[in-house]
Amino acid sequence: MTRQLFNTGLLLSLLGIMMSVSCSPSQPKTAPESEEPLVIPAGFTFQWEAMASKILERAALQTGEKVLLVGSPGQFDPLISLIRNGVKAAGAEDLGAISVTQTQPPEWATSYTNGAEGKNQRELEEYFSTIDLGIMMPGAQPSDLAYRSIQNVLTSGPIRTIHFHWSGAYELDLSEKPIDETVNTVYQHALLATDYNRLGQMQKLFEADARGVPVNVTTPAGTDITFRIGDRPVTRQDGDASAVRARRAKNLIDREIELPAGAVRVAPVESTVNGVIRFPDSDWNGTRVTGLRMMFKAGKLTDWSADSGSEAVQAELDRGGAAARSFREFALGFNPLLAIPAENPWIPYYGYGAGVVRLSLGDNTELGGNVGGGYVRWNFFTDATVTVRDEVWVRDGRLVVQ
Repeated sequence: MTRQLFNTGLLLSLLGIMMSVSCSPSQPKTAPESEEPLVIPAGFTFQWEAMASKILERAALQTGEKVLLVGSPGQFDPLISLIRNGVKAAGAEDLGAISVTQTQPPEWATSYTNGAEGKNQRELEEYFSTIDLGIMMPGAQPSDLAYRSIQNVLTSGPIRTIHFHWSGAYELDLSEKPIDETVNTVYQHALLATDYNRLGQMQKLFEADARGVPVNVTTPAGTDITFRIGDRPVTRQDGDASAVRARRAKNLIDREIELPAGAVRVAPVESTVNGVIRFPDSDWNGTRVTGLRMMFKAGKLTDWSADSGSEAVQAELDRGGAAARSFREFALGFNPLLAIPAENPWIPYYGYGAGVVRLSLGDNTELGGNVGGGYVRWNFFTDATVTVRDEVWVRDGRLVVQ
C-alpha cells in the first residue's frame, strides 16, 4: 500500500527532530490530488474577473437575495464592481458596498447604504437583519462598526457571510507576514484552483472518523493532548456559501464562509481535554516567550512553565481571565494549495493549509462551546501528528492520504 504525503512545508532538517508513529489506517481515504509545485511569476497580475466569478459561484445566489459588501476603498476596488454586477446578473439584489473608512466612494452607494448612515450599532443590527449575504472584503475588520454589526446578526441568523480577507499570512515564528507577491499568488491560486467538492469530502470523512473516539495531537517538542468532539458542531470550511448550507448552520462560524477555504474547526467537549501543549516560541503580551508548556485537565489550565518570558505569559493570562486558562478549539487544515511551502516556508491563510494544526485558547461560544469571556488566542503547529483513535491523519505536519 502506497501513501502520498501533502507537504505542509517544513523539511525534516528544519524540524530538527522527527517523531516516528507507526499506524495502519483502518479505512482507505480519497483526497485532493497532489498539485505541481507552484511557480511564482516574475510579475503578479490579479485575475479580477475569475475571482469575482468564483466568489459568486460559491455564494450560489438565489433570485431576490439581498447582498451587501463591506470593504475599504483602495483595496480590491475592481473586484467590488465585478461582484456587484454579478449579483444583479444572478437576479439577486445589489445593496451596494459600505466603506469601513471615512470615505464612501459615490459608485459604491445605493439607497440602502445611504440609509445606514448615522445609525449606531443597535440600529445597524436591526437594519442588516434583512440582508441575505454579507461579503467582507479585504480591509474590513471585526472592529469596524458595519462588520461588527453584521457579525452580531449572525449569532441568531438567518443571514450568512463570505469572509474574503486576503490576510492571515504568518512567518514560522508566528509574526505576521506582509501581503506580497508570493502571498497574492498563493491565495489567488487557492481560490481559483481548489477542488471544493473533494475538499469537502475529506473534511466529512475526518468528522465521521472523529465522532465518538479520542483525538490525540502530539509534536516533537512535547505536545501530547487528547480530547473528544462528542456531538459538538464541526464547521467544515469547504467554500460552500450557499443559502442551503446556511440553513443547516449550527453555530455562528457555520455561517461565516472563508475564501480561500480549507479548515475543519471544532470546540471539543471541555471535560475531555487533557494533556500538555508545548507552544512554539511566540509573543505573549508583546514579549517573546520560549519553551512554554501548559498542562490541561478537563479543559482547564492547571499548571504552566516557560524557559523565558514567564512574566509576559502571566500578564496575558491575567488580562484574559478564565477564558485565557481554557482550551478553545481544535482546527485542522485540509487544502493542499494552502500548504506551507517547502522552500522559504510560511503559513498561508490562518493555517488552512493541509496538515497545519491550530490549538487555541479562550472563548469558544461562536463554535458551540461553553467557554465565554471574549479572549481568543490562536496557536499554530506546523509539525504536529494527529491521531484519531488508532489512525494517523497527520504525521509531522503532513496530511496522510492513501
